[in-house]
Amino acid sequence: MTPPHLPRSDAGPGEPSLDVAELLRHARDASEFLKALAHESRLVILCLLVEGEKSVMELAELLDERQPAVSQQLARLKGEHLVRARREGKHIYYSLARDEVRAMIVALHAAFCAPSCGGK
Repeated sequence: MTPPHLPRSDAGPGEPSLDVAELLRHARDASEFLKALAHESRLVILCLLVEGEKSVMELAELLDERQPAVSQQLARLKGEHLVRARREGKHIYYSLARDEVRAMIVALHAAFCAPSCGGK
């Protein structure tokens, strides 16, 4: 069943048809986005950044991981344009780069965390 917001591939004359090339392009983009999320540490980092920007050291302490390991995950997230960095003196602060990243993390939280947290 085709979702209501997508045109049907069996559309009749005069009805919009599904543009498979465009669908494939978007599927590729979505797949890359999901691959970047498909790592526990990266996912938790993004969850923590929903609350606001944090330094590498803050994230390392919250995750109980070594700073180089956290920096490596942040570099991957930055390379995928999911987070952005801001330098202030010796410290680099990270925040979410795009609204769709925040929306995805909020949706994942609602699906996987909220039920076990009493909806919080």
